Amino acid sequence: MVLDFFIVMSDPANLYREEILENFRNPQNYGTLNAFDAKSKQQNPLCGDEIELFIQFNNDEVYDISFLGKGCAISISSTSILTEYVKDKKKKHIKQLTDDELIDILGIEISDARKKCALLGLYVLRDCLA
Repeated sequence: MVLDFFIVMSDPANLYREEILENFRNPQNYGTLNAFDAKSKQQNPLCGDEIELFIQFNNDEVYDISFLGKGCAISISSTSILTEYVKDKKKKHIKQLTDDELIDILGIEISDARKKCALLGLYVLRDCLA
């Protein structure tokens, strides 16, 4: 039994899954900002996930960012991780972030069926930057 626990915990894929679950249970930057320069809200009609982002800029950089959302662990976790990633980054850099790069940042394999869940926060972010 101890060996089974060691094998499970030493598997990097399980560690990544734990990070996703932790970001789902305790998402970073969850809530609304009192003052914001941009906001957008989108929904994934296939599964019902919904994400709303609030961004405050300082010149051309993300000064603060938060989100509200409901949905699956992948959409909430991905948005949580994304908000941490874009803090203090310039709009120009953020606009260049690709779908595949966000998937790489998440660090887990995402099936084609779940990609829209994982990328919903990025789509809302792009809308805020438009």
